[in-house]
Amino acid sequence: MFFCSECGAETLKWSGKCPNCGAWNSLKETARFTGKSNKKKNTLISSYDIFDLKKEEPQAICDIVPTAEKRMMSGIKEFDGTLGGGIIPGMVTIIGGEPGVGKSTILLQISDKLAEQGKKVLYISGEESKEQIKMRSKRLGCKAERLYLYCQTVLDDIIQTLKEFEPDLIVVDSIQSIYLDSIESSPGSVSQLRETTALLIRLAKTTGIPLFLIGHVTKDGAVAGPKIIEHMVDTVLYFEGDVNNQFKILRATKNRFGSTNEIGIFEMSSTGLQEITDPSMYFISQEEVVAGTSVGCVMEGSRPFVAEVQALVVPTSYGYSQRVSLGLDQKKLSLLIAIIEKNLNINLKQNDIFIKLSGGIKVFEPALDLSIITAIISSFRDQPLESKMLFMGEIGLNGDIRPVAQIEKRVKEARKLGYTKVYISEKNKLNRKGEDIIRMNNIRQLIPLIFK
Repeated sequence: MFFCSECGAETLKWSGKCPNCGAWNSLKETARFTGKSNKKKNTLISSYDIFDLKKEEPQAICDIVPTAEKRMMSGIKEFDGTLGGGIIPGMVTIIGGEPGVGKSTILLQISDKLAEQGKKVLYISGEESKEQIKMRSKRLGCKAERLYLYCQTVLDDIIQTLKEFEPDLIVVDSIQSIYLDSIESSPGSVSQLRETTALLIRLAKTTGIPLFLIGHVTKDGAVAGPKIIEHMVDTVLYFEGDVNNQFKILRATKNRFGSTNEIGIFEMSSTGLQEITDPSMYFISQEEVVAGTSVGCVMEGSRPFVAEVQALVVPTSYGYSQRVSLGLDQKKLSLLIAIIEKNLNINLKQNDIFIKLSGGIKVFEPALDLSIITAIISSFRDQPLESKMLFMGEIGLNGDIRPVAQIEKRVKEARKLGYTKVYISEKNKLNRKGEDIIRMNNIRQLIPLIFK
């Protein structure tokens, strides 16, 4: 059979384009095992009593009594918050990210923290030797006695070891290196990934042992292999941020036990990843305000933090003006520039415009629109803003300033950091009043208010 690595669709013949999702060159050859022809594989599944399940009868949903959630705290608050409040028994989590971003580092740190709490943790590595992991653990300061290493790639041996060892937490680094002898294809292929992941998930669900998998990523940033791997697990975490950037953002893109809007912010140091509990102090400049710099407030899950927008507007040196953005969707930048030209009668066609969000963060919510427009106008006029000014609002196509969600938390964060003027939409319902709250309904009011 042929399996689409983008959408998971199956087909009996190969073609250059997936008939389901339309992706090009995504069909990979695989084998489907049916019946009892593969004796070794069937012996593997039936020989371990950890897979033996009692036959259950259908039950009315109103008669089911839910059990209380008992979460296991890792000791790293940023990581626990991203998962929705801790690790749940039987949870299967896959962590992806670029090579060198810190996937193995953070899982080794979490394993050490849990082992210090008395948990029995088994770290399975299929890519590194025990000596290499020992060197990393020495650098990270891992000294827990109940943290065990096991370097193996054959799933048959891994399951047998897990049955005898009975750990409280399992880490697999990485899922692409694990393979079944009963499947002829090479490790990392579609059939190997699908079968090994399914067996490990079944193991975690039947025993209640939390399982963490490290997944390689493609050049597009997705977990390598078929998309079905992400559908099978409970939680998918991605590390954002350049390898050379000191700040790393751990974002949940799928979470069956919590919100997918939560993030964890870390800083890479010589002793591993250090959690950042107050990100606003890292993403804004403490120096004197210059032209082209504006400050806004964004929400990531339930956490507000202040972000600095830097804009540079210069005359174009070529026939076609450039629009470059880092940390922001480039189409949104083009949209906001068109709004400025239409509603403020500012001609930006002969200017190159560059936008950058400090700290290397990426923002997708619209609350930063007003701050971006303010930074562009400030750079175009070469006139800096007053200090301690903060802007929050979504911009409509006709220039109207629309309200943003969770305004109370945003204003509270702004006041905590000492901002004396907070510009918001007139339509925002805010219980707090004061001279520091300035309401607007259109960006036409912006220039008279901020540039005296």
